[in-house]
Amino acid sequence: MATEIALPSRDLDEIDRLDSSLVFPHFTSDTAWTLGNLLRQRLSPLPSPVVIDISLAQGQHCVFRATTHSGTTPDNDSWVSRKRATVLRFGKSTWFMHNKLQGDEVAFAAKYALGTRAGEYAIHGGGWPVRVRGVEGVVAVVVVSGLKQEQDHGVIVQCVGELLESMGVDVGEKRKED
Repeated sequence: MATEIALPSRDLDEIDRLDSSLVFPHFTSDTAWTLGNLLRQRLSPLPSPVVIDISLAQGQHCVFRATTHSGTTPDNDSWVSRKRATVLRFGKSTWFMHNKLQGDEVAFAAKYALGTRAGEYAIHGGGWPVRVRGVEGVVAVVVVSGLKQEQDHGVIVQCVGELLESMGVDVGEKRKED
């Protein structure tokens, strides 16, 4: 199994088009389990310890959580929480938000009047919104934490695209980043 992670585009229109096109026909705890295991299998050969977290948007109930190796720390949990909060608040991937604001956390905090709550959000790649056909809004959030942010995002998009294809969803040209 290949462990190479395609680096995602930095173009906002491309990021948004790809993120918006990867839509599930349904999303259950079984889907989360399958996606989480696909991510873990893809990431396990890499030397860095990574946290994979998939949580439902309503109540932020965790339906999948795993690490690839020992060596993760509570800091990874903080990143997971902050990335999830950004996806839930803005309905966009954290990679989109990162590129929208050129990674400028101060500008991000000012633009959205986050004030003392700025530390609750992160605009670093690795938080991705799960959408389901016919359902409005974000259904769940996939977070990968432990690699470079473009790899955190890239592996999610790759694995989601592969899973959707295995489910019979035509993603065709939508996965140009792969």
